[in-house]
Amino acid sequence: MIIEESVLINGDLTDIWKTFIDLTCWADWNTVAGKARSASGRLEEGERFTFCLRPFAVPIVIEPKIEEVIPHEKVVWTGTKFGIFSRHEFLFQQVANGVLVTSREAFRGLPLLFGGITFPEGMVRELTVGMLNDLKSAAEKASP
Repeated sequence: MIIEESVLINGDLTDIWKTFIDLTCWADWNTVAGKARSASGRLEEGERFTFCLRPFAVPIVIEPKIEEVIPHEKVVWTGTKFGIFSRHEFLFQQVANGVLVTSREAFRGLPLLFGGITFPEGMVRELTVGMLNDLKSAAEKASP
């Protein structure tokens, strides 16, 4: 299963990047991934970080490893939870009228073979869109 969504943000690439990689401010803008933290307080290559999702009544703690960080361009993290492997990329691209931020997440694993009953695609897409819209709101409020 692959979930890909994008949002166009009217703002400065450097400011949007700083907002995204600074885990200490995620609580201020990110309604999807709560309680985000890492040893450095940032998304840094080679580091693990944690955050909490609430797709259901019970929170799920996610603990991915940050595989790649290309400043102002890309963040990639991977992780495994409940037998599902995930690779999540966030791509940042300066375009004529703002910054296009794309989230691309690929999932594989046995639980997905049962028609998404335990891991519904629509719910995951909703979380992705929510996080992108949260980033857009935060970045556009911060822009002069």
